[in-house]
Parts: sequence; structure tokens; C-alpha cells
Amino acid sequence: MDETTDSSVLLVSRCLMAGLFLWSGIGQVSGYDETAIFMTRHGLIGGLLPIAVFIELAGAILLVVGYRMRFTCLALAGFCVVTALLFHANFADKAQMFHFLKNAAIAGGLLALYVSGPGRMSFDGLGESTE
Repeated sequence: MDETTDSSVLLVSRCLMAGLFLWSGIGQVSGYDETAIFMTRHGLIGGLLPIAVFIELAGAILLVVGYRMRFTCLALAGFCVVTALLFHANFADKAQMFHFLKNAAIAGGLLALYVSGPGRMSFDGLGESTE
């Protein structure tokens, strides 16, 4: 493939990943009280919820525009692993196992973006040469 196609595919990939975090962050804001109770049931303080919402919404925006991608990908991959371990580690429950594996797969995709870079259709890729 040529570099324009590669960059286009990376842009689509970034937008698809961002959609997950955007949807989740908006859902946490719209169901704030329920999410805070859910976190408390898992042994966390509800006061951490604004941090989680910020990570998801800011991460989604940074993914779409392709800014500070290496940091963003590592931060979101770490967030996925931590949330999988905190909320979905009940492997006897098939639904929780599915969510655990989903988070692991998202982390894997983010690490692949970390390695590949955001492509030229991004803030980070604006100055890249076409060679």
C-alpha cells in the first residue's frame, strides 16, 4: 500500500478506538451516580470517577486528532489493563471474562498504534516527509 492509504487506515483505526472511549466516557457522565456506586462496590472511591472520565474523553480526542500518540496509546492501554483487572477479573463469570478479553484486545490495538505511529493524517504526522 502507499503511504496515503496507510495513513487513511491509521486514521480510521484511531477513530474506531476513540469511539469506544468517547462512548464510555459519555455513558459514565450520563449515569454518573450509578457508575460511582459500581466503582464503590469494587472497592474504589467514587471520587476517582472524574479522573476516569477525563482519561477516556481526553484520550478519545487525542486519538482522533493524532496528538501525542505514543503517550496517549500507552496511557489508554494501561487504563484498559487496570480497568480489566479491577472490574472484570471474575473469570468464573463468562460475561466478565468477555469484558476482560475485550479490554486486553483494546490494549493490544493501542500498543499496535504505539508502534506504527499515527500516520501523516495527524498532528504528530504533519511534519513527516513523504519519502
